[in-house]
Amino acid sequence: MDILLIERLQPEAVAWLEARHAVEHRPDLATDPAGIRAACREARAIVLPRKAVVTRDFLSAAPRLRAVARMHADTDNTDLEACRERDVRVIHARTAHVRSNAEFLLTALLMLYRRGIGLPLSGQRHADIRVGRELNGSTIGLLGLAPAAHTLALLLRSLGARLIGYDPAVHRSSPVWSRLKVEPVSLYELVAFADAVSVQVMYASRYQGFVNERVLAHCKPGQYWVGISRSALFEPIALSQALADGRIEACVLDGAEAGFASRGTPLHEAENLYLTPRLGSHTREARVRASWYVAGRIHEALSQPAGARTDHDVSASPIDAPLCP
Repeated sequence: MDILLIERLQPEAVAWLEARHAVEHRPDLATDPAGIRAACREARAIVLPRKAVVTRDFLSAAPRLRAVARMHADTDNTDLEACRERDVRVIHARTAHVRSNAEFLLTALLMLYRRGIGLPLSGQRHADIRVGRELNGSTIGLLGLAPAAHTLALLLRSLGARLIGYDPAVHRSSPVWSRLKVEPVSLYELVAFADAVSVQVMYASRYQGFVNERVLAHCKPGQYWVGISRSALFEPIALSQALADGRIEACVLDGAEAGFASRGTPLHEAENLYLTPRLGSHTREARVRASWYVAGRIHEALSQPAGARTDHDVSASPIDAPLCP
């Protein structure tokens, strides 16, 4: 066995791999860590689901492993240092979901601006009319310049929105702001002047609780928030208070961590907090891009001579790349 597929790829990408390598399909093991460890003993490459954890012990159980691949961008569940030491290539389709995440953020903003649309969609055919707002002329704050923000900025500008932005890792003198036609401001200014805030910060542990009471105290009343960053970015008590007192009228977060708003937490009763299950990255087109990227990089890794220098930058091809390796 060359390649073990725990995560499904698009059929065309799988067929391309099968023409070049011995491929085994085991999606039934997706929620069985012990089963994955047993199955990967002979694998040279493995495609894992998001929640599967790659540790030193995992790598020790797979002595022939040359590549670990995933269809998503996060590396939280992968011990990158252990992979470097073992010369195991780490493949993540980082930019395959840029467009889909940007469109999700735009959709979430439009749904909050026109919340009357949601009631009929939930089955209330005779719902009362709710007065909405228009993005044209609104001030949208971009919190974070992760790749999805670049595409989102283009989409929002075409709708006539004014854009302001802040990123804790990007200085306001950086040319990226002018290139995106986004006015750089301080974090407090962004929260104070934006009609809506879109959060796409490249998360790091130092940003845990970054959106806290000191930040949310500056909220423009009735603000909308949407986000695809990890929910650990938010301090739960501060967010629940802002949702309760009207500083934030509604908030949509995609892919919140387990327990973020579970029973007994400050956010459990927040009826104006909407959590979606990582819908941003799940489109047909994004899955095609990710599948072909993963297939191409696995073939590349397995075609290299043993001991050849491998790429550990977990980067991906441009989102407009052709749909073949």
